[in-house]
Amino acid sequence: MTDRSQVLQRLRDKARSLTKTPGVYLMKDAQGRVLYVGKAACLPDRVASYFIPSTDLGPKKQPMLDVIDDFDVIECEGEWEALLAENRLIKDIHPRFNADLKDDKTYPYLVITTRDDFPGVFITRQPAAPQFRGAKVLGPFTTVYALRESIQLLQRVFKFRTCTLDIREGDDTRRFFRPCLLHPIKQCTAPCGDKISKDDYRTDIDRFIRFIQSKRSVMLREMRDEMTQASAKQDYERAAALRDQVQALEKLDQRGKRSDRWQPETESFQIDPRKGLESLRRTLELDTPIRCVECIDIAHLQGQQTVGSKVCFVDGRPFKNEYRRYKIQTAANDDYAAIREVVLRRYRDAGKGQALYPDLIIIDGGLGQLNTAIQAFESLDVSPPMVISLAKKEELIYAQHRAEPIRLSRRNAGLRLCQAIRDEAHRFAQHYHHLLRQKKSLDKN
Repeated sequence: MTDRSQVLQRLRDKARSLTKTPGVYLMKDAQGRVLYVGKAACLPDRVASYFIPSTDLGPKKQPMLDVIDDFDVIECEGEWEALLAENRLIKDIHPRFNADLKDDKTYPYLVITTRDDFPGVFITRQPAAPQFRGAKVLGPFTTVYALRESIQLLQRVFKFRTCTLDIREGDDTRRFFRPCLLHPIKQCTAPCGDKISKDDYRTDIDRFIRFIQSKRSVMLREMRDEMTQASAKQDYERAAALRDQVQALEKLDQRGKRSDRWQPETESFQIDPRKGLESLRRTLELDTPIRCVECIDIAHLQGQQTVGSKVCFVDGRPFKNEYRRYKIQTAANDDYAAIREVVLRRYRDAGKGQALYPDLIIIDGGLGQLNTAIQAFESLDVSPPMVISLAKKEELIYAQHRAEPIRLSRRNAGLRLCQAIRDEAHRFAQHYHHLLRQKKSLDKN
């Protein structure tokens, strides 16, 4: 048996010992560099198929078999999550043998028309089209077929509309409109037929967005609390609807204890970066233009594998050469201590006058996180020009030297730019966090 045959046999044996679960696999060379990222409905079957002697991967991928030395896997909760994880990893790593997914232009996006009275959910390859102006855009995704499968599954839970009807809250003729087939089969709440209020529909859409962004554990807890409150108020119809949604989500989550396993999605805002920066400058009452923005985020799961991230945007665009990751050393389950550590490690040189501060620093969090960051900056010799924090949920901006938070319209270009930068920092932190968790899991094996 040749040396290469022995390597393939070793990898085949390792692959067959994997847990039978959906997931993502990363093929690596002898130096540990990722050569290829793929997804699988069943990890042992798919990964082992690469190392069978008769395997033919085609002219572009076949040479990969000559340089594969090892592989890693990331288990996922379902095929739809593996789809998203594969997409994000390829975008982050740019593996040598992945011909697809390196160009966002031809892949499908998920668009939610949040400006509408009753937002619709659509799959499109043209998220910047006029009819989607101001909408929430998620993606890109790997294949339109898999995306449609995922959306059809989630529509059974959140019952959002996918039609192109112009539905307005004040249109009294809706009472006489006959809904399509999706309403009787309980896959749409039929706002077209005035079967649901605007507020209730909005609540369902918000939950759908949060689910897509993998904030499921918090969302399920809030839904159960709301169900209890509705029952106490004898609003049994609403309580029953919430109960059905919770049960449906729990059925989708086959391994509930790992419901926060991966958060690969990023959010894309169709905005003019220059407009966003100028709007932000006016909001913060700065005398000079904002060109360089950095954002800090912390990620952990119950204090385990706590990490920090720092992303950098120049002229409103990601500048990935200045992205940084931090494995937190001084804090376990303490976001404030973690923020303090990241601030000091990142800006220590700037505080000594050996580097430049960005024009604006964003801290992911509320007033407490902002105060912690400012205290860390005060221990340095030089102060930064402007530090703010962006609180989730209400999306309030807290700024240094201001007693009250800044509340902006959700359509404000400056706020939307801050959200985009904050979400990119969150994605980057989560990506590192999950790689560390996966490495720890593999080391135990």
